Amino acid sequence: MNSPQHIPPVASHLVTFPFRPCTGISGATTARVIWLTGLSAAGKSTLADNLNPILQARGLTTCVLDGDAVRTGLCRDLGFSDHDREENVRRVAEVAAIMADAGLTVLVALISPSRASRHHARSIIGNARFVEVFVDVPLAVAEARDPKGLYERARRGEILGFTGIDSAYEAPVWPELHIRSDQVGVSEAAGIIDEWLRASERVLASGS
Repeated sequence: MNSPQHIPPVASHLVTFPFRPCTGISGATTARVIWLTGLSAAGKSTLADNLNPILQARGLTTCVLDGDAVRTGLCRDLGFSDHDREENVRRVAEVAAIMADAGLTVLVALISPSRASRHHARSIIGNARFVEVFVDVPLAVAEARDPKGLYERARRGEILGFTGIDSAYEAPVWPELHIRSDQVGVSEAAGIIDEWLRASERVLASGS
């Protein structure tokens, strides 16, 4: 997948966009929801798991909402129709918003394939708190990784409506961060997100 042509990359593997400072009533920094979106096997969950202790180490209270985990509990009644996928995203966004209201920094690792569903998630959570991170990887690389064998099964027709095969993934147009996971390691990618968050906090603290 290519990054949008009107967005100039600052590095071969990373595109960043202007900060959206967020404040509470007192002026303190509001908890963020870091929404990791991308194809299956792009590295979203691995990145969330690596970023989580980094954020905790600097005093943030965090929670990870992983797409596979919510499918076994909160969203176990949902299938994979377009309507059910949008409902899956909506439910996760509602939970993430409640957690952010309580002061948690929330890491969401969810394919969330449509722009409309991610826009709805942003509207639920609040534009100032929503940090969209596009974990980008070429489909061929995702298929080569395929840790659960899902792409292979989809190619054989055993799984229908699989994102990237016979169901579209709509790449973000204007994410806060765009990380190409085939070009940057997990630790470096986690550091990039953490530094973006720190820089955003500095912008907020400076009143810019």
